[in-house]
Amino acid sequence: MSKYDDVIDCILIPPDSRAPELGVAIRAALAAGEKVLEIYNEGDSKKEVREKEDGSPITKADIASHHILTTKLGRTGHDILSEEGKQNEERDETVWILDPLDGTSDFIDRTGEFTIMAALVRSGEPVLGVILWPVKSTIFVAQKRKGAYRHTPQGGWEKIRVSDVFDIAQCTMVGSRHHLSNAEKKFVKRLGVKEFVSVGSSLKACMIASGMVEAYVTTTDKIKEWDTAAAHIIVSEAGGIMTDARGCKITYGNADVRHRHGVMVTNGLIHDYVAAELKQEGIVL
Repeated sequence: MSKYDDVIDCILIPPDSRAPELGVAIRAALAAGEKVLEIYNEGDSKKEVREKEDGSPITKADIASHHILTTKLGRTGHDILSEEGKQNEERDETVWILDPLDGTSDFIDRTGEFTIMAALVRSGEPVLGVILWPVKSTIFVAQKRKGAYRHTPQGGWEKIRVSDVFDIAQCTMVGSRHHLSNAEKKFVKRLGVKEFVSVGSSLKACMIASGMVEAYVTTTDKIKEWDTAAAHIIVSEAGGIMTDARGCKITYGNADVRHRHGVMVTNGLIHDYVAAELKQEGIVL
């Protein structure tokens, strides 16, 4: 019996309607999270940091998490697309899309705001997703047409839902701590939201799915499929919407893994308004 079985067994999705890969994904994320947290707690996260070809940082925690995830999820027989793996352009219709350590800069800076992400994609659409926040032992899970859920050590499993705020003046936006552009800063000010909060990694999308904040927008073309796949289904199953920054549908499993036109995530109620404002501002690539 796995030490993670109690977490998986009590998930609110009924056993007879759970995808067989769901438990595998949760176990894999939890095992990877243990290793990442072990490395994080060693002390100086700046040790052994290298630069990848695109200039982004990579640590031994990224690599360790990648190996754990790919080993465990590889047993399902599905293709795997991981940020730290080989980027093959040809893949099957069913593929795992993984970010072994989302928020590497936050890991290095010791903010604690880093996550582990795993999504199963079929025919270009995420059908289940798992996001683990190791520092808080918090898991976010969603399965297509089954809802979105969060597990914490204090509260166990609970269903999550986006907020019902529709007045932009009462909305809170989240954005990147490390990658917020000047154009995006100006857009937030123009939009006139109540508050803006800087948050690391996929936690921005998790906060929207949990009803804590209402919107996140980035217009960069550097966001890739592994940055959004797990978050996409969690937000969608919580009642929110994720599109590119033009308001167009995002698909997965493409030869080009970049989201060339940014990403926009909202509670759904303000999505069209934010998209229209972005278009008027003219900052979408």
